[in-house]
Amino acid sequence: MDRIVTATAERGTVALVAGITTALVAEARERHDLAPTASAAVGRLLTAAALLGTSLRGRERLTLRIVGDGPIGSITADAWSAGEGIVGARGYARNPSADVPLNALGKFDVARVVGGGTLQVTKTYEVGQPYSGVVPLASGEIGEDVAAYLANSEQIPSIVALGVLAYPAGIRAAGGAIAQVMPGAADSTVAALEAAAAAMAPVTTQIAAGADPEALLRALSGALELKVLERYDVAFDCLCTREKVETALLGLGKDELNKIAREQPETEARCEFCAKRYVLTADEVSALTSRLG
Repeated sequence: MDRIVTATAERGTVALVAGITTALVAEARERHDLAPTASAAVGRLLTAAALLGTSLRGRERLTLRIVGDGPIGSITADAWSAGEGIVGARGYARNPSADVPLNALGKFDVARVVGGGTLQVTKTYEVGQPYSGVVPLASGEIGEDVAAYLANSEQIPSIVALGVLAYPAGIRAAGGAIAQVMPGAADSTVAALEAAAAAMAPVTTQIAAGADPEALLRALSGALELKVLERYDVAFDCLCTREKVETALLGLGKDELNKIAREQPETEARCEFCAKRYVLTADEVSALTSRLG
C-alpha cells in the first residue's frame, strides 16, 4: 500500500509531508482508462489532495478542482480521513482520453492539457459551512498551482513537488512532497529550504530509484533537521453508495420516475469518481415512488 509521512523542521517553523502514491494513481488510471497525459494531470492533483488530506480529522473532506480551457476540461480530487492512520482519496477528469504530445523537455505536457483556468479548494468540516477558495492557475503544471493557492489564499509560502511517471502499460512511479514555511521561520531556514528544493531530483526519478517517503522528506529538507510526526496509509476509495443513487433519483419526482420505469427496463447510474455502476430494474425505480407519498 502507498504511504505518506509528515514531519517538521527547525522547531516547527517548517511543516513537511511526502508520499508515494503509485498504486493510488495506477488505480485511478485503470478505473477511468486515462490517457498518458491525463494520467499525469489527474495523478498530480490526486497526490496533492492525499498529501494535504493528512491534516484532516473526523469527517472533514478536502476537494481540489481544476477547471481549465485545455482538452482535459476539468479535474477533481477528494481526500478524507478513512480511519486512524489512513487517507482515502479519489479523482477523475472530465475528459479522461485527453492527450497531447510531450513538451520540449520530453515530459508530459500537463500545462497544455490543462490550459488556463482556476484552482478551487474546498474544505468540508464536520460542523459548520464548507470553506472554498479560488485562485487563477499559475502554470497549469498543478504543483505550482497548489503552491500558489497555499501562498495566496492561506498565506503559507510553500514548495510543492508532484510527479507521475506513466507509460503505456500503466504507472511506474507517482508521489510528491510539500514544504510549508510557518510564521517565525528564520531567513536562513527559508534559504536552506529553497536551496534544497532547487537541488532536489524530480520526485518520480527518486521514487523509480527506490526512494520512500522519508527519503523524499530528506531530499526536500536538505540540511534542516527533521522530526518525523506521523505515518499514513493511502488508498483509492469512494464515498458513493446505492442509497445516494436512490436519493438522487428521488429528486426527479414521482412523474419522472414513473416515466423512466415505463420506458426503461433498467436504469444505470455511474459514479464519476470511481466509475462504479449502479443498476436499478424498472420495478426498483417504480418502488422508489412509494417514498414520495
